[in-house]
Amino acid sequence: MTTQQTQPETQVPTLPFPSGFVWGAATSAYQIEGATGVDGRGTSIWDTFVRQPGRVLNGENADVAIDHYNRYRDDVAVMARLGLTAYRFSVSWPRIMPDGAGRVNQAGLDFYRRLVDELLENGIDPWLTLYHWDLPQALEEAGGWPERDTAHRFADFAATVHEALADRVTNFSTVNEPWCAAFLGYASGEHAPGRREPAAAVRAAHHLNLAHGLAVRALRAQNAATRIGGSVNLYAVSPATEDPADLEAARRIDGLQNRFFLDALLKGAYPEDVLDDLSQITSFDFIRDGDMDVVASPFDILLVNYYSRFTVSGKPGGAASAAAAPTGAGSPWPGSEHISFVNGGRPVTSMGWEIDDSGLYEVLERVARDYPSIPLVISENGAAFEDVVADGAVDDQERLAFIEAHLRVCHAAIEAGIPLKGYFAWSLMDNFEWAWGYGKRFGLVHVDYQTQRRTPKASAFWYADTIRRGGLNGPAE
Repeated sequence: MTTQQTQPETQVPTLPFPSGFVWGAATSAYQIEGATGVDGRGTSIWDTFVRQPGRVLNGENADVAIDHYNRYRDDVAVMARLGLTAYRFSVSWPRIMPDGAGRVNQAGLDFYRRLVDELLENGIDPWLTLYHWDLPQALEEAGGWPERDTAHRFADFAATVHEALADRVTNFSTVNEPWCAAFLGYASGEHAPGRREPAAAVRAAHHLNLAHGLAVRALRAQNAATRIGGSVNLYAVSPATEDPADLEAARRIDGLQNRFFLDALLKGAYPEDVLDDLSQITSFDFIRDGDMDVVASPFDILLVNYYSRFTVSGKPGGAASAAAAPTGAGSPWPGSEHISFVNGGRPVTSMGWEIDDSGLYEVLERVARDYPSIPLVISENGAAFEDVVADGAVDDQERLAFIEAHLRVCHAAIEAGIPLKGYFAWSLMDNFEWAWGYGKRFGLVHVDYQTQRRTPKASAFWYADTIRRGGLNGPAE
């Protein structure tokens, strides 16, 4: 870690956060670990996907990624120097169960034991995510998430991880962003396994929700004191105009992106209008009696990932998809492929995502208002920009401003009585960005992919100071 940090400020924040607020950063296993062929790890759908021509920008892969598997102690030291109170990471299903079921690879579990021990020794609370999109290839060959059995195999995997690590990990979350796993993986083909089968994608979405509920029950059966989170990626959705076609487009996209998952996890039913939207694609015969009770098994924390706002139109002439893969993809919106995503006039990140911190407040307020009361945590929030290393430093003022603006919204939400308990920046370090390969950088810490040198950016130093002071300065005059 470089040492360009300025002297710490001593000013007491004018916008303090509550005592006990969780200050963290997040990563995922496939994006950072590398070491894909060592210590008994099996093959994941992403290992297969990256080797298919045209799937990933520049044909890049995550065989090495940022070598976190070998450098985790150094990376935890970076976290400690930044003052993180928590670290959200995912475990690799094929590293622990190479075939997706049955045989457990103790060498894989041992890696996470070492990582967790290192975190605890540095005073950092581990927040473990059980699934961040790296399905074992063997389960995909058996049908993948469109097959019901995959949900049961996930529950077995969840129980295995929990049994091994619950003595030192308190916070477990189940499935990260089921919308992405279902609709980018099985409808648009942008993500692994790269299938373009809308009906299968809807089945996958239900089975991912079912997997969440089955895992909640499995973990509860082992230890009722474990804190369990469900994870959703939410967007504020706006119509481009007040034209009825645009209003209808907003309803459809909000339904499939947000309400399909929130209603299922927190109310135990899918929205009727969304079922109607999808009725031309599937009969929903895969939803069995009792499924929704399982899906809505009570859990403790709703993890909200927020990046941007969608502005949509039902009129012809717009872009076919929001933030489509660089190598081309189908639509991730079964039954709503005709809807276009338009620029609402806001600045954008290098991903082309509009910057709209007000959308975060809208999302938090809506969840607190419309759903049963549950503590909330921002589990991912961040932005990719074109970072430049100059004289050994990265002065990423755009990212700093992005995080600061969204933390101001978090403070306002808490002041309004919304039960927001923590914030995890995405991402701790630059890493493999899925179909974009290494072309997009989200990290607080810059990684030179040739040398693996870590260089904290200006945003990292600012975030560290914010954590140390426990809050923000007041709004600029």
